[in-house]
Amino acid sequence: MVKINVNLGERGYPIYISTDFSGLGKACADAGLHGKMVIVTDSNVGKYYCDACAEELSCAGAGDGAAIPRIVIPAGEESKNLNTVREIYRRLISLKIDRKSSLVALGGGVSGDIAGFAAATYMRGVNFIQVPTSLLAQADSSIGGKTGVDFEGRKNMIGAFYQPKFVFINVNTLRTLPVRELQSGLAEVIKHGLIRDGDFFDYIASNLDKIFSFDENVLQYITKMNCAIKGNIVEQDEKESGLRAILNFGHTIGHAVESVSGFKMLHGECVSVGIAGAYRLALKLGMVDEKTADKAEGTLRQAGLPVRAQGMDRNKIYETMLYDKKMKEGRLYFILPKNIGEVVQCAVEDEDMIKGVLSEIV
Repeated sequence: MVKINVNLGERGYPIYISTDFSGLGKACADAGLHGKMVIVTDSNVGKYYCDACAEELSCAGAGDGAAIPRIVIPAGEESKNLNTVREIYRRLISLKIDRKSSLVALGGGVSGDIAGFAAATYMRGVNFIQVPTSLLAQADSSIGGKTGVDFEGRKNMIGAFYQPKFVFINVNTLRTLPVRELQSGLAEVIKHGLIRDGDFFDYIASNLDKIFSFDENVLQYITKMNCAIKGNIVEQDEKESGLRAILNFGHTIGHAVESVSGFKMLHGECVSVGIAGAYRLALKLGMVDEKTADKAEGTLRQAGLPVRAQGMDRNKIYETMLYDKKMKEGRLYFILPKNIGEVVQCAVEDEDMIKGVLSEIV
């Protein structure tokens, strides 16, 4: 088992990377969690891993010695709303969950975001554990403490920063992912290389076949690198007042595409389109050359990811971008590349240029 620490003082926590769930109960004990536990999962993940997690927690004495209750939400982004959170609150009240209790988020990014937001707000905060089972969640959303829900078609409009007590990653859960979900997760993996580590980007591009064949050594390595890159950024800027914004590479356009698609496109697919758009915008601004842009876009394509939001209305995408949390004082901010492994935050005020880029990717 690999262990990485996210150093945030009293809010710091470990990330465990393993090939099974053994050790999950010990991680709870090491974190000093001895109260009641509730697993929050979705209807897809629950049937694969809920029993194994509950058994590991119970056998290790977690959950106050009682059977581990489960809250199962419908799978999919459509569940990521305040109505689902309300139902979780009701169930927690019926289970008499108190502030010493813990919510265990078992699943992908949707489950983690919802369970984390519920944990942050129920009784002003209960313990929270991330057990991500999708590549998207293992690479990105389970680390850093962002929680929240969508609101009236707007992505992640309501939420809180709330750090977990620990993150426990079993890389072999990726074996039950649909290929499209695995490809979606790869967008965030590729993103980390593009923003911070060109050598890691090259490693990903050279090992795509091994990723899709679930080579344990490769999966553990890319997970370790993802966690190290994101953890280091979060350590320096926990609540996105500066550096952490670079993690939004591809997201200014990507979130808008996701909303306009009615969440029919997966998050990673939209981020991939957003990354392609960011490179095209950087090209127009003279920040990168064609060879660099083609290299990034080519790797996304090789990973099976889209780089176009075909058939969408560019004006709707642009209008949706204006509601993004990255809009400040009437100016749209983008994370734009300077090279493979290096990005900067820029305000872009040329509406025609932005719309021109959107025309190229729809």
